Amino acid sequence: MLFERPNSGERAILVHLDFHSEDEREDSDEFVQLVTSAGGDPVAFITGSRKRPDARLFVGTGKLEEIREALIANEGEIVLFNHALSPSQERNIERELQCRVLDRTGLILDIFAQRANTHEGKLQVELAQLQHMSTRLVRGWTHLERQKGGIGLRGPGESQLETDRRLLRARITSIQGRLQKVRKQRDQARRARRRAEIPALSIVGYTNAGKSTLFNVLTASHVYAADQLFATLDPTVRRIQVGDVGPVILADTVGFIRHLPHKLVEAFRATLEEAAIADLLIHVVDCADPERQDNIKQVVKVLAEIGAADIPMLEVYNKTDLIDVEPRIERNDMGIPVRVWLSARDSQGLALFHQALTEILGNEICETTITLTAAQGRLRARLYGLDAVMDEQLNDDGSQRLTLRLMESDWQRFLSGEGVSEADLQSTRPVSTQEEFC
Repeated sequence: MLFERPNSGERAILVHLDFHSEDEREDSDEFVQLVTSAGGDPVAFITGSRKRPDARLFVGTGKLEEIREALIANEGEIVLFNHALSPSQERNIERELQCRVLDRTGLILDIFAQRANTHEGKLQVELAQLQHMSTRLVRGWTHLERQKGGIGLRGPGESQLETDRRLLRARITSIQGRLQKVRKQRDQARRARRRAEIPALSIVGYTNAGKSTLFNVLTASHVYAADQLFATLDPTVRRIQVGDVGPVILADTVGFIRHLPHKLVEAFRATLEEAAIADLLIHVVDCADPERQDNIKQVVKVLAEIGAADIPMLEVYNKTDLIDVEPRIERNDMGIPVRVWLSARDSQGLALFHQALTEILGNEICETTITLTAAQGRLRARLYGLDAVMDEQLNDDGSQRLTLRLMESDWQRFLSGEGVSEADLQSTRPVSTQEEFC
């Protein structure tokens, strides 16, 4: 093996410190969820507070001794920190405790490695792991420090470490190239969807908010959904029907988390682009979570990192069954839906969700009444083929008066393809619709 590190196990000693700086604070309850999601068995939880981390050991010598005693008393096999440790801090703590030490970033990477199922997902996880590992290579080569000079004892020394770093960089470059091909394939699929002018929706939100459960009930799919962090890693895309709007593309994406490691954001950029190019974001919020407002801020922060901050958003407050709240739609001052309260698990409020989507996406729907002569039967057949005719009446002169409802883009494409104008067809729109598309 490349790394000569202490063997790790599942009996975990958890370490969480509170710092004065808000930027360095982490959620202790979420930390426990991360550990259990990774398959760990928390046997002790060490807490404390400091003004700032110790440069050498992150914790003080007294706290380190407390961790050592907890390791012995509970037969712990691994120490997990709810913070980002520097490579030297990890190395120093491992040397003192003589057991495997893992920080928050390494823990999240481990969960991602367990969840990745697709080829792309595995590549992205490996890329993030290699980038994280590249700063920690030196710990795997401490045996070289024992080399001495003399016949038969001269070894590669530091050059061996440099060789491994070069191989690591080559592997990272190779994975980045393969992910670039995946990105191009995704771009081609997205361009095809845009040519067909099918609206694209992406489900985003904090991890374990119920995104995959909502996705499953909306699409009749069987995406893995569980009460654990990062249950979904690989993106899934399905086509669904939304009221008068017609087909839309719905994508389920990886959940966000506070202080999401930058390496993960970079590695999963190809996946997160599903959110960055969406026409509408469905932001799922666990309304029963007491930290929901902070979770919302963390999601908005990550969306800004991937360039999706300006995309229109519909909030979905999920898990109303846990707080005994009736499903409802909340609107802004203009009457546009901005929030839907529902329970995806109990399928309560889904009709309201579809109604909200129809109202938001339906802004591009054309409603008009046209008149066709008997000689324009081919146009009538085409409109029926588009499923656009809502009502038809026969006039005294033999002409036909059709009431239409279809996407504005489909209507304009129809006019262009047939070489006719709205005036030719004596098109009459409702006043509000005429004003909207003036």
